[in-house]
Amino acid sequence: MTSLTAQCSGTLLCAEHATGQHHAGVWQLRSRRIDLTSRPCIMGVLNVTPDSFSDGNCYLDPAAAEDRALAMVAEGADIVDIGGESTRPGAPSVSEAEEIQRVVPLVERLAAKLPVPLSVDTYKAAVAREALAAGAEVINDISGLTFDPGMATTVAEARAGLVVMHTRGTPAMMQRDTAYDDLIAEVLGSLRYSMGRAQAAGIPNEQIVVDPGIGFGKSVDGNLEILRRLAEFASLGRPILVGTSRKSFIGAVLDRAVADRLFGTAATVAVAVANGASILRVHDVRAMRDVALMTRAIFAP
Repeated sequence: MTSLTAQCSGTLLCAEHATGQHHAGVWQLRSRRIDLTSRPCIMGVLNVTPDSFSDGNCYLDPAAAEDRALAMVAEGADIVDIGGESTRPGAPSVSEAEEIQRVVPLVERLAAKLPVPLSVDTYKAAVAREALAAGAEVINDISGLTFDPGMATTVAEARAGLVVMHTRGTPAMMQRDTAYDDLIAEVLGSLRYSMGRAQAAGIPNEQIVVDPGIGFGKSVDGNLEILRRLAEFASLGRPILVGTSRKSFIGAVLDRAVADRLFGTAATVAVAVANGASILRVHDVRAMRDVALMTRAIFAP
């Protein structure tokens, strides 16, 4: 399997230089550069929480979490995304100390053993700071740098990769208002604002990935609209991350429980890749990697 973390080709870099733009197929992390032009990147989900909607309480034990991370890499994960606080709709927040206790020892443990970069799913600057010091290379901030004013500086100082996502309010509140006058325009505007905050803090564009936030402050119809119109997010000029895995809108459409949403997730991953997604955040790594690769082969042979 060709390494996704190889340096970009000279042709790509020359084209990027000639246009004066950061190429949307390149994501710069602290210690490596991810080339997204050859195939989609698979981000495996590893929740070390008691209450995540799909795998809560499965990987609280460090040994179980390590085994799952190693298994995901063996299945083809290119990044492992560790979460220490559930962000499901209605989830309560946890303290910085509790989140650090859940996440940081695991990052230290995995950074020494995994060949792929580690991402940490957090909107708290203190958690990000400790996780980056322990070896994480990416911060995945569901708030798009809006919940904690110290997050942008923390990421900038560490030269880490950054995912900025759109949401409307905290997980505890976000599903109370899912009506929009113009959903796509609002999400695009929010992501531009987040990118501006990142740039103002000294985070180069090439370190930023955008996520429209499927399942975060959106209705079922809103989530489906984002997938249909995902290509419009290419206007941001950065790689697009999509996280649909096992989410409730799939259950609503298909009338399926969380454990029975594999094929529904596969359909969303295929559409996301066809419409321009470069990074897929998933629980079922092997299956969704196959879906993503097959879709890319069809649409970009």
